[in-house]
Amino acid sequence: MCRLFETVRVENGIPLHPEWHEARILRSREEVWGNREPVDLHRMIRVPGEFATGTVRCNVFYERDDWEVIFRVYRKKVIRTLKMVDAGALDYHLKYAFRGALETLMELRREDDEIILVRDGLITDTSMSNLIFHDGESWHTPASPLLRGTCRARLLAEGRIAERDIRPADLGNYAGCKLINAMRCPEEEPLIPIPAIS
Repeated sequence: MCRLFETVRVENGIPLHPEWHEARILRSREEVWGNREPVDLHRMIRVPGEFATGTVRCNVFYERDDWEVIFRVYRKKVIRTLKMVDAGALDYHLKYAFRGALETLMELRREDDEIILVRDGLITDTSMSNLIFHDGESWHTPASPLLRGTCRARLLAEGRIAERDIRPADLGNYAGCKLINAMRCPEEEPLIPIPAIS
């Protein structure tokens, strides 16, 4: 059975941006199972007392008729260097719980902290986040990501970032990049300089 999941940031007991996660769940459920029933994450995410303060990672796993909600204290992985790898024909347009192909590609990073996946000559994502690149004035995100993340979608809707086709040869046009996802807000992330990408 196909198992999907969402990662929701919970800050001091409050789930952040649940409407963006609900929208992706609805799209995914309709595509995979033809299910159009609404989802209410506020009802589903009942934060236990021990997770009511600080930054908490909430994973919502789901199948056709089965839901599982797991909480854990968030400990951010420090990313300083990135390795570009060829993603081949990898399809990760749904947020699958099984990440075997991504884990295999992660083994190619060698001494680097994370990978940048390149598909059809275009930069897409890292193994666990979307990317935004700064050219000195504006923020650009790859126009053809492997996964259209909720943070990315929200920043696009707010007009804070713009889509661009970005090739490895284009990296010289940028000062650096940031990793973004539900747990990594752009305001909190350090800029990774382009020389740290190999």
